[in-house]
Amino acid sequence: MSDLFPDVVETERLRLVAALPENIDTFDAYEFCSQPFMDEVTRFQTWSRHETPKTTTDFLDRCASEWNDAESAQFFIVPREGEDGAGELAGFGGIYTEWDRRIATLGVWLQPKFWGRGYSGERASALVALAFDVLDLELVVVEHAVANENSQRAIEKYMEALGGRRDGRKPNHLPTDDEIADVYVYSVSRDEWRDTTGGKYDAEFHWDAASAL
Repeated sequence: MSDLFPDVVETERLRLVAALPENIDTFDAYEFCSQPFMDEVTRFQTWSRHETPKTTTDFLDRCASEWNDAESAQFFIVPREGEDGAGELAGFGGIYTEWDRRIATLGVWLQPKFWGRGYSGERASALVALAFDVLDLELVVVEHAVANENSQRAIEKYMEALGGRRDGRKPNHLPTDDEIADVYVYSVSRDEWRDTTGGKYDAEFHWDAASAL
């Protein structure tokens, strides 16, 4: 497997663990991804809740393949001790790399019971630091469907804190169900991030999963 990406990312309230078959039971992941709440989660996504364990198996196999090829790093997100719901699978978040353009794109989804806690921003802060301080990329991009007001509020808040901004609107970009949605696009450069945060972040990266799980 590629050793570019850390096996575990720890923040103040969250633990992000590599979404690889050896780290999560397929049927546990399927049970989570097939829950009725996933219809709300995936409303603005390009995929829908998992109908069979095969769908989950394919998802985890794809995570492993893209991790191995250094194309993306997917993590499952778990609240740490002291948080309401500590130890539960809260959702998934990832970083997608475009090495030739020196760009990382972030994505995340959380089950609704964990919305409104600032977890999306905490995860973003850690993965932006990973992109700039570890992977030596130069730009981080985030997108959301224009109609997704929850994502808009979260992204605007954490992007401003990290030195970024909304760049504009991209029409007919995101296929959702039978429609193609417009998306808002946000970005932050490495220089902007460093100027705003001083290059400081509250996250630890572990390349030895056994020591941090």
